[in-house]
Amino acid sequence: MRKLLFFIVFSITQFIVAQDWEKNFDEAKKMASEQDKNIILVFSGSDWCAPCIKLDKNIWQSEAFKNEAAKEWIIFKADFPRKKGNMLSNEQMEQNRNLAEKYNLEGSFPLVVVLDKTGKVLGKMGFKNVSPDEYIKMIHALERK
Repeated sequence: MRKLLFFIVFSITQFIVAQDWEKNFDEAKKMASEQDKNIILVFSGSDWCAPCIKLDKNIWQSEAFKNEAAKEWIIFKADFPRKKGNMLSNEQMEQNRNLAEKYNLEGSFPLVVVLDKTGKVLGKMGFKNVSPDEYIKMIHALERK
């Protein structure tokens, strides 16, 4: 019985702090405007880019980032997978390509772009081999520039 209760509480906790990466950038901008939040736009190659995979594992999946993102930001991942089994819908790929043409002309992966609620770039950075707390501080530093 204790194990069942623990599992239920753990599952609910995970659901509450689960990451909510937006799928539609226009909707993300609308939400950012309504909630007066900045947008974290991440360009990733989820199945081929080693630093992208490490950033996902070490930062995006961390409890510290999940908690901070839920309070502070609207998060959007523009993914560019290469493996056939990981391909996104044509609509999603087109949206991601359009975002790359606007915010990632250099073609950098990973690239983290901090935007205000209107889509104006506040700052950019790539992979940093630091703790989640330090990475969060770096994101906030870009917001204050």
